[in-house]
Amino acid sequence: MVPASPGSIAARMASRRDVDTVRAERKPGDRQTIARLASDEAAQRVRADWIRAAARLGYSYNFTWLGVPVIQHPEDIVVVQELIWEARPDLVIETGIAHGGSLLLSASILRLLGGERTVLGVDVDIRSHARDTLATHPLATSVRTIEGDSVSPRVFAEVRRIAAEHEARLVILDSNHTASHVAEELRLYSDLVSTGSFLVVMDTLINELPPDLSADRPWGPDDNPALAVEEFLRTDHRFERAVPLNDKLLASAARGGYLQRVG
Repeated sequence: MVPASPGSIAARMASRRDVDTVRAERKPGDRQTIARLASDEAAQRVRADWIRAAARLGYSYNFTWLGVPVIQHPEDIVVVQELIWEARPDLVIETGIAHGGSLLLSASILRLLGGERTVLGVDVDIRSHARDTLATHPLATSVRTIEGDSVSPRVFAEVRRIAAEHEARLVILDSNHTASHVAEELRLYSDLVSTGSFLVVMDTLINELPPDLSADRPWGPDDNPALAVEEFLRTDHRFERAVPLNDKLLASAARGGYLQRVG
């Protein structure tokens, strides 16, 4: 192979790669880089504008996981797989099923981890299309469901019974988004999270949206998951926000809602 002449474009690019690019190259997950991102006012203004536009345009409805609508922002899909891979739970408990894509997201990562691992989905109304999808999907054997209100004594007793069969547990709350309902889910389901694992509260972005974007829902800027999370963290010192995980997010629907059990 003939070496590039000293003045050629190839030589200049190689030199730049050796000196400038390598020196400036960032390590994945670098805490200083994440801190700069979180404190950058221009970036945070762009983020605020973006999440409002995303909510107004139904952005989260555009994506599937293994062929099934997942109704999550792609950034949250990535983060959920990061948490499951890190915590390596035997059981993932999710409140809120919708089409079933989020259950299959968890189930697919659990299947890759190997062993006897399960995702348990709870929903007040499991639609027939979701039942059919989950029953016939290649990951069907990794999924269990319970129909009913996630905070009702009957449903939670069954969830707790199943949770007792597993040592390592991770919880994702994504059902009724009113502050009172999420607060009750946090009170109940936080006990099921194993130490070191994660408790995820989805749709904290409602707190940052204008009222008209939730006018047809029982939740809104004054009644939402973010408010429940704030109160929960003030009173339950077993949990803290997973930093820098929350700080690195720009396109998440759940920033501030990723919690870790530390005690």
